[in-house]
This record gives sequence, C-alpha cells and structure tokens, in this order.
Amino acid sequence: MDDDFERKIRCAGVAGWRTVLVAAAVLLVQWVAYLFVMSTRPAFALAVWGSGTGWLEAQHLWLLGTVVLKILLFVLALLSLGLTLWARELRKARGA
Repeated sequence: MDDDFERKIRCAGVAGWRTVLVAAAVLLVQWVAYLFVMSTRPAFALAVWGSGTGWLEAQHLWLLGTVVLKILLFVLALLSLGLTLWARELRKARGA
C-alpha cells in the first residue's frame, strides 16, 4: 500500500510540474501578444474589450490579469514542490 501511495504522490508532483511548464509557456505567449497589441494598437483590440474602453484601461486590465496568472503559477509551483519533496521523503522512509 505504501508503494502505491508514494507512486501516486510522485505522479501528482510530475503532473504539477508539467502544468507549471505549460502555464509558463502560456504566460510567455500572452506577454508577447501584450507587447504586440500595445505597440500596434489595432482597432479590433478595443472592440474585444467593449465600447467605451480606452487603451489605458485595456493596458491596466491586461497587466492585472497577468499579475493574477503569475500569482497562481507561483502557488502551483509551490504545491508541485511540496508534492515532489513529500514523494522523496516517502521513498526514503520506505527504503530505510
């Protein structure tokens, strides 16, 4: 039973790190999109945000969304680290 539990914890840690990697890639893509949109300021971008929205408000909301995503990514990385360390301790305890 201990082997199975340790294996599940290890797999959860690996899945967490893969999710962190994918989320970091998404953050990179959205940052490049942010730089492109804010430098070119296409008309369709304000249409996406809705009528009455200015560039300053769109920039503020986009950066706020980025901050929220980065905080969530940090929490996910901490959880993945915790799972990884827990699996390592379970493996050590089983081997001892």
